[in-house]
Amino acid sequence: MIRKLQIKLIMATMLSLLVVLAVIVTAANLVNYHKIIADADVTLALLAANQGGFPEGYEAWSERAVLSSPELPYETRYFFIVLDPDGNIASTNIDSIAAVDESGAAAYAQAVLESGGSSGFVENYRYLVHMTDTETYVVFLDCSRSLSNARTFALASIGASLAGLVIVLLLLTLVSGKIVKPFSDSYEKQRRFITDAGHELKTPLTIIDADTEVLEMDCGENRWTADIHRQTKRLTELTNDLITLSRMEEADGISLTEKAALSQIVEEEISSFQTLAAEQKKKLSYEIEPDITIGGDEKSLHRLLSILLDNALKYSQENGKITVTLRAQARTVKLAVYNTTAEMKRENLPQLFDRFYRTDASRNSRTGGYGLGLSIAASTVKAHKGKIAASTDDEKSLTITVTLPS
Repeated sequence: MIRKLQIKLIMATMLSLLVVLAVIVTAANLVNYHKIIADADVTLALLAANQGGFPEGYEAWSERAVLSSPELPYETRYFFIVLDPDGNIASTNIDSIAAVDESGAAAYAQAVLESGGSSGFVENYRYLVHMTDTETYVVFLDCSRSLSNARTFALASIGASLAGLVIVLLLLTLVSGKIVKPFSDSYEKQRRFITDAGHELKTPLTIIDADTEVLEMDCGENRWTADIHRQTKRLTELTNDLITLSRMEEADGISLTEKAALSQIVEEEISSFQTLAAEQKKKLSYEIEPDITIGGDEKSLHRLLSILLDNALKYSQENGKITVTLRAQARTVKLAVYNTTAEMKRENLPQLFDRFYRTDASRNSRTGGYGLGLSIAASTVKAHKGKIAASTDDEKSLTITVTLPS
C-alpha cells in the first residue's frame, strides 16, 4: 500500500510538472513564432508600400519604430513580382536575393495567386499581396534564418524540458521514500495496534465467556449470563473482523500463482445459504458458468462469497430476491451478487466499502454486523488484483460486482 502511495506521489508530481512545462514551452514558442511573423509582416508592408524597396531616409522611419535596425535594409533578402491589371507578370525584381531566379520567382507568385491568400507562407518565404489602382505587388521575404532559429529554439526548449523531467524523476525517486515515510510509519503502527490489540482482547474475552459458563453451572442460566455470552461473542467477531481486515489490506500470504476453483467455491457458499434464505422467505437463485478457475487463495475467496451473500441476505426484504451470477470474460471473471432491498440511494454507493459504514444504523443493530463486511470484501478483491463496485438501477436493489483476473 505504501509502495503504491509512493508511486502515485511520483506520478502526480511528474504529471503536474509535465503540464506546467508543456504550457511554458508552448507559450514561449508561440510568442517567438508570432514575433517572427509580426516582424516579417511589418517589413513586407514597408516594402509593398514603397514599390518593392526600402524608403529613402531611414531616420524618418526609425522614429516611428517601423524598422528594428539601421542594418535591416542591408540584411533583408526579398524579391517581388509586379502584375498588370490582367494578372500577367509585368516585372520581376530579384536583386536582393540570390537563392531565387526569375522562373522560380514566377512560380512562387503563381502559387500565391492560385491560393487566393493575401498573406502567408510559401515554403520559407513570407509573402504579402499589395494592390494599387494599376498594379499588384506580390512581395516575398526570406524568413529561412528566422524560422531555423525558431525550430532550434523549439527543439532546445523541448530537450531542456525533457532533461528537467528526467532529473526531477530521479530526484523524486530518491526522496519520495522519505516523503511518505511518516505515512508509512503511521500506517504500520495502526496496523500493528489493531493486530496486537486484537490478540490481547481474545484472551480476556475467552476467559469472560468461560467464567460465565462456570457461573451458569453454579447459579443456573439467566438473562444476565445470556447477555454476557451474546456480547462476548459480538466482541470476538468484531476483533476477528478487524484482524482479518488488517491482514487483507496488507495482502500478506495471498498467492495468485495457486489455482482456485471459483465455480465450485461459489456453488458451495450458495448451498450453505440456501436453507437460511428459505427460512427468511427469500428466493436465492444463481447462474454459474462451470469450471472457472483463477489464481488466488481459496480460504479468502470463500470468505468473500460468504460476506457478499450474507450482506445480500441481511438487507433484502421479506420475499426479496437474491441472484448470483458468475461468468468468464476476456482475461477476467465477473461475479455479480444482486438483491432487492427497501431502499438504496445512489449517493450512498461510494461509501458502502468504508469501514463501519451503515446505510441504516437501526436496521444494522437488528441484523448484526459492524459495517466491516464489505470493507473486508473490498480488501480481499484488491489483494487478488481485482475490482469491486456497487450499483443500483432503481434505488430498490443493489448489485455488487467483482471483477477478477482469470
